[in-house]
Amino acid sequence: MKKDYEAFVEEVRQELITATGYEKSRIYFKREEEYPQTAGDRIFVECSAGEYSREVCGLLSQDLYQYYLDGVSIHDIVKRTIKDLIRMKKSGILETAKYLDDYEKIKPYLFIRLLNADKNRKELKNSVFRVIGDIALVLYVRMGQFDDVVSSFKIKKDMADRWDKNIEEVFEEALRNTCFITPPRIFQWEKLVFDPDYRGDDFMDPRTDFPLKKDASGNCLSTDERTNGAVAVFLPGVARRLSDLMGGGFYMVFTSIHEVMIHNDKEAEAERLRRVLKDTLREATPEDEVLTLNIYHYSRETGCFSWE
Repeated sequence: MKKDYEAFVEEVRQELITATGYEKSRIYFKREEEYPQTAGDRIFVECSAGEYSREVCGLLSQDLYQYYLDGVSIHDIVKRTIKDLIRMKKSGILETAKYLDDYEKIKPYLFIRLLNADKNRKELKNSVFRVIGDIALVLYVRMGQFDDVVSSFKIKKDMADRWDKNIEEVFEEALRNTCFITPPRIFQWEKLVFDPDYRGDDFMDPRTDFPLKKDASGNCLSTDERTNGAVAVFLPGVARRLSDLMGGGFYMVFTSIHEVMIHNDKEAEAERLRRVLKDTLREATPEDEVLTLNIYHYSRETGCFSWE
């Protein structure tokens, strides 16, 4: 006879306590409506704890119960969970979490990611970020890689306050890290089509005269990983380098969070670019990857960004 949901959850919890050797208080159950609300009931496993932070893994207990109803034994469910926890530990995520309170140790893992400031107003409320137009440059920490997915999360204001560092210096450090971790690259469409290993062209070397396209077709700017690559235009020295190669100012069309098209402002018209952006977002960009509907501009004379 199958156990009911409450009995199942308690048995899984007890088996996890036995298997991990953790104190009972480190493995606990919380229903989704309990404060703070979560998406679904969860069994939480506190994997590590610092003076001001904890690394907690949340298991969706309703999903686990469905596995049980489908015929998976409680023993096998716990066994799989332990394997996942071990893989997570090997990924470096838990090790990095221990250093969240120590700025000098966590500094190399800080980076910047772009979000739409208006759409994510609630999400950004307690986060550390700068705003340029309607684009938020958000401070993240890279925790590690788990199952080929990079794990990261936003730095909260109270965490940054504990570092007792000038937040502008922290931001500049994160921008430099981002540039080092994912270098800016120009992508040529013909190479993208025919070379699956193509990671873009390096245009930042001042000793070379990289051939940017100066006609209305534009240039695709991203990072070598082409993930969250629109940030490239805000990385140190990138906008100035582009303006040097372009011989003047340029427009930016953010076709997604992953890339931005760079157009010579002497050849392209902002209103036409806006129409192209609108069509691109509607036809080719998933809603959660839309960054902005605005057209941005970089002035070579002032070194400033503007938007409309």
